[in-house]
Amino acid sequence: MLKKIFIKNYKVFRNFTLDLNPGMNVIVGDNDVGKSNVLEALNLALTGRLNGATIANELSPFLVNQHATREYIAALRVRGPAVPPEVLIEVYFDDTEDLAALKGDNNSLREPAPGVKMRIAFNDDFVDEYAAYITDPQRIAWVPTEYYQAQWLSFAGSAVTQRGVPARASLIDATAIKLQSGADAYLQSIIGANLAARERVELTRSYRSLRETFAEIDAVRDINTKLAGDRGDISDRDLTLSIDISQRASWERNLVPHLDELPFQYVGKGEQSRLKILLALNEKIPETHVVLVEEPENHLSFTSLNQLVDKISQKCEGKQVLVTTHSAYILNKLGLDELILLSASGGRRIVDLPSSTVDYFKKLSGYDTLRLVLAKRAILVEGPSDELVVMRAYLDAHGKMPIADGADIINVRGLSAARFLDLAVPLRKPVAVVNDNDGDAGKMAERYADYTAHDFISIHIGTGEQNALEPQMLAANGRQRLNEVLGKSYTSDEELLDHMIANKTTTALAIFETSYPITMPEYIRDAVAH
Repeated sequence: MLKKIFIKNYKVFRNFTLDLNPGMNVIVGDNDVGKSNVLEALNLALTGRLNGATIANELSPFLVNQHATREYIAALRVRGPAVPPEVLIEVYFDDTEDLAALKGDNNSLREPAPGVKMRIAFNDDFVDEYAAYITDPQRIAWVPTEYYQAQWLSFAGSAVTQRGVPARASLIDATAIKLQSGADAYLQSIIGANLAARERVELTRSYRSLRETFAEIDAVRDINTKLAGDRGDISDRDLTLSIDISQRASWERNLVPHLDELPFQYVGKGEQSRLKILLALNEKIPETHVVLVEEPENHLSFTSLNQLVDKISQKCEGKQVLVTTHSAYILNKLGLDELILLSASGGRRIVDLPSSTVDYFKKLSGYDTLRLVLAKRAILVEGPSDELVVMRAYLDAHGKMPIADGADIINVRGLSAARFLDLAVPLRKPVAVVNDNDGDAGKMAERYADYTAHDFISIHIGTGEQNALEPQMLAANGRQRLNEVLGKSYTSDEELLDHMIANKTTTALAIFETSYPITMPEYIRDAVAH
């Protein structure tokens, strides 16, 4: 089993470390945070291949982290000759006796451990060529990977090959699997397992006899007669149409899978995606230790996704699995204990968070965990009425709904805001908390004292004597304006406030939808300002 992966300067990752669960790992993160890059890097370090080819044939400036590239170019232009940045992917294995040959401290963490690494760095054999290349730094825009080499090494410092890597990996991405080749591989395995030699001979003979039958069809005979009449215009030899019965076009290769009598390529995208993943699992799983599955939910309905996740769990039992996903359903199905929250700087297993936080999200219907993880920014509020009012405040401040900016307003039901902040801290996720003061703003602020040391977390608490949202809104807008918004004609603040408190959500919806200008309390304006 794999214990850990360290990545340096590979694509989105500058310095990235991720501890792995021994069985299932469900990796969740926002778009472009590096979920696919984690699977790709693991597969590269364990197989030496990228995009199906050896890494030596796939070297490109775009494999090098952009920040590292910019620093390298700036150093060239300011200080002169600089060493191009290296790319490093290290995989740490469980420390067992049979892996002694791979054990050493030749790794970035200087840990005595068995492991392998892929190092992509400048090749000293090209010193002269490189010196000529950098004579005009102003013209350099990329890292010169033409002068790089890929070294596949153990932590003991020796070179390794595929045979020397103890963990075999399979990367399964339905969007990258060619449908026909996947189907062919599965059909070939069925044919090989179920047909005797005599039956294969009979099928071969029957397939060849199709040529004679095909040639006797009236339409085919007419075409061939016409082609014979055109002899000399196209070729001096006889040109006819027939079935290809050469070895290259043997009957095994021309079988086409059908589902309910529909050819494979005409089945819906969701069913194609599910079948591609399952066909790949059937082909690769027997010899695989580590299974890497890229977003299996694509194009799938709830029912199909349920069937697929069950199959993945069954087929991968006893193996180490990494699944990337945006689906709360997959997270529910495979288990919250296996959740890994991913950010550009690293991943955090949810089981490493405070036990009270893990217990809270296990009991939370729908696992709103994903909402905070996938948002670019989150605003935590206490209830549905607060959610509507803060959404209106955001719209007024920015001229668009929060979702248009990737911001998510999450109703965390009062005291549980701290549990979401426990998730936000390791992810460095920008979060604003909007709270009533409940009559004691100082005490409310103390509740979040442990989180305010982080510059990406801000706490916004109502001030003054107004201890809840409704009196805050009344104080900010006055009775006349709120009577207009609510379509009421109360003659005292007390009566209006009683109505607002008795009808919290209705009042909030009216505020959200009104065309009248609304003045938001200062603490809400501050929360949505960024």
